Amino acid sequence: MKRLGVLTSGGDAPGMNAAIRAVVRKCIYHDVEIYGIKNGYQGLIEGNIEKMDVGSVGDIIQRGGTMLYSARCEEFKTEAGQLKGIEQLKKFGIEGLIVIGGDGSFQGAQKLTEKGYPCIGVPGTIDNDIPGTDFTIGFDTALNTIIEAIDKIRDTATSHERTYIIEVMGRNAGDLALWAGLADGAESILIPEKQDDFNEVITRLKRGHERGKKHSIIILAEGVGSGFEYGDRIHEATNLETRVTVLGHIQRGGSPTANDRVLASRLGAKAVDLLLEGKAGRMVGIQKNKLVDHDIIEMLALSHSIDEDMYQLSKELSI
Repeated sequence: MKRLGVLTSGGDAPGMNAAIRAVVRKCIYHDVEIYGIKNGYQGLIEGNIEKMDVGSVGDIIQRGGTMLYSARCEEFKTEAGQLKGIEQLKKFGIEGLIVIGGDGSFQGAQKLTEKGYPCIGVPGTIDNDIPGTDFTIGFDTALNTIIEAIDKIRDTATSHERTYIIEVMGRNAGDLALWAGLADGAESILIPEKQDDFNEVITRLKRGHERGKKHSIIILAEGVGSGFEYGDRIHEATNLETRVTVLGHIQRGGSPTANDRVLASRLGAKAVDLLLEGKAGRMVGIQKNKLVDHDIIEMLALSHSIDEDMYQLSKELSI
């Protein structure tokens, strides 16, 4: 292959720029032309495509978000939309495509591969919900953003002797909540994969209050439900003064951590290698600090799972 393309799709994640940089410079190192597709699959359909060079990705490794921008595209879910995208790729002479994003983005990449157009997926999402990789690009940065926020909220919780419920992102995955809760010593961690008995949460709160504990932190993954509704239920059951903080999209922004920059660089470069080796319909990942690649169809058929040992440890340490 002598001409490749790269796009970012779905929700942005810190480290996507580092991945784009790696793809572009890896291609140029191998004398392969590289084209950036802006605004995800929407930009692909519209032909919003331009050639990139070494300078195109200068001074972006430390920036959050994605320089190629991102957009959700309902039209690309249809066969007609996919064929429009392939028509644009052929128009620019692009022989293979690297897609940086989450499971929805990977589904688009797989559809293109099935139509004879080779694609490689690079997992970029703060949710860490992609099977086949221990970590996704953006997860570590988002996690550290959450931890910093919880540390500050705990100061106020301590000063005013309140119970705080902190709602974090993650869609239907609980990794952000679990890791943040363990790292910050939360009394309870509520995640979609483990629907805790509400009475157990109340018992833990009351037990802490009886031994003189003046404040509590509860981490709630958005996939479980509304933090405000949960806060009302806890107040009714305990009469403890309760406050709710929804961290929202602040979790997606910010300069990527060193871990995310290195991970993104490794995965982006690996994606180029796979295409140059003639592989398609694959996703890259990292397992036990080793780069791996898997069939996208097989990975999309799997369900996300949490680290059971970590979850049990969080229970044992929150007594």
